[in-house]
Amino acid sequence: MTSKSAFSPEEWTTVLEGPPSAGLMVVTASSGGMFRETVAMSKAYAEARRLHGRSELLDEIVSAKPKADHTRYGSVDELRTNALRHVREAVALLESKATPEEVDDYRHFVLAVANRVAAAHREEGQAVSPAEAAAVEQITAALGADAS
Repeated sequence: MTSKSAFSPEEWTTVLEGPPSAGLMVVTASSGGMFRETVAMSKAYAEARRLHGRSELLDEIVSAKPKADHTRYGSVDELRTNALRHVREAVALLESKATPEEVDDYRHFVLAVANRVAAAHREEGQAVSPAEAAAVEQITAALGADAS
């Protein structure tokens, strides 16, 4: 099993940035519902904490408070580009140090965060707006072929 100790502090920051970056990308995909969507991201972390013990790596990831600094980006497009980069870099790093099962667990967690955020607020008369669905598709692609 892989743990936080297998990573440098910078690498660990990269791993931690993936899930909240994906969530923030979905939050900003369409207007409205930001409070509910942010709460949904926190609930995804809390739900993953309840599954404690299935993966040491995931346990350590979800024990950290999700951090995503949306203020360092000048536009939603810049935020999206960087969120997808964070996700890709985290997966590549995990593929080099973690077991295939741990990488899959991470992919599924990132996708769970994105989907939970997308479904947190009805927009444009739909449970998930077209913009949010597109964001989730982009996140799925950034996670790699095994993400679905």
